[in-house]
Amino acid sequence: MTRHFLNLADAGGDAIAAMLNDAMDRKAARQGWPKGKADADAPLAGHTLAMVFEKNSTRTRTSFEMAMKQLGGDSIFMASGQMQLGRGESIADTARVLSRYVDAIMIRTDDHAKVEELAHYASVPVINGLTDLSHPCQIVADLLTITEHGKPLPGLELAWLGDGNNVLNSVVEAAGLFKFNVRIAVPQGYDSDSSFIESARAAGSNITQTRDAAEAVNGADVIVTDTWVSMGQEHAHNKMAAMMPYQVNEQLMAMAKADAKFLHCLPAHRGEEVTDAVIDGPQSVIWDEAENRLHAQKSILRWCFGQL
Repeated sequence: MTRHFLNLADAGGDAIAAMLNDAMDRKAARQGWPKGKADADAPLAGHTLAMVFEKNSTRTRTSFEMAMKQLGGDSIFMASGQMQLGRGESIADTARVLSRYVDAIMIRTDDHAKVEELAHYASVPVINGLTDLSHPCQIVADLLTITEHGKPLPGLELAWLGDGNNVLNSVVEAAGLFKFNVRIAVPQGYDSDSSFIESARAAGSNITQTRDAAEAVNGADVIVTDTWVSMGQEHAHNKMAAMMPYQVNEQLMAMAKADAKFLHCLPAHRGEEVTDAVIDGPQSVIWDEAENRLHAQKSILRWCFGQL
């Protein structure tokens, strides 16, 4: 059966835990190596990943390209505007054709229905590199970062501030799988998808929702935010005004645990969702988090190919 990775639940908690262990082992084994050198076992030698982009990317593109290179495989970059997909060819036909050429497909797009359709018609693994609904690859990297910094996932208290977006949906999904708790502080009208919250609560995770940023961060182990205006959205002044009380600043960070960590999936709009003092401060682990996209993608790919 073809293994697709559209949301975290497609793999499940045990498989994601195996990904995290694999990522940590492979990362440790490469210390001091040139970044372009293949891993000693080159487990994806002979395999090729097609990377379809309908949205701009820095971390997703670079991490997947380097992931395939380090795993001994190859990748093909495909911007939708340069493909027949951008001229009206259907997703179903694109899936059928790419499946004849490559061993897996990663897509970064808007509507989640597109990645679901691609997976339905593809005969090779399909990976969600980002949709408007979820961002599972980012969250595997975040879980890896949290674990590396000595914070066990079960019972973790994670505070999310700002917009109830796709990244938050995947954070909540992860909470249900790994039994940690999420305090969500977002303004009225910007709540996250309720289905993710209901599923996480059903799995035993405590998901709280508040309009008070201080309440959310009080005693938290990890504080997470994201840009308030996602790609493709207009820079709406009303939204920005509503979000300002949820800016992560030194005052809010001081309310969390003394050893709390700050995460942001990047790119950051400094002075909006987070201040320079926090994102460049001693509690910020954003550069480890960004690097871990590479190590996480490698293990996601290995799971898709049945190696984990």
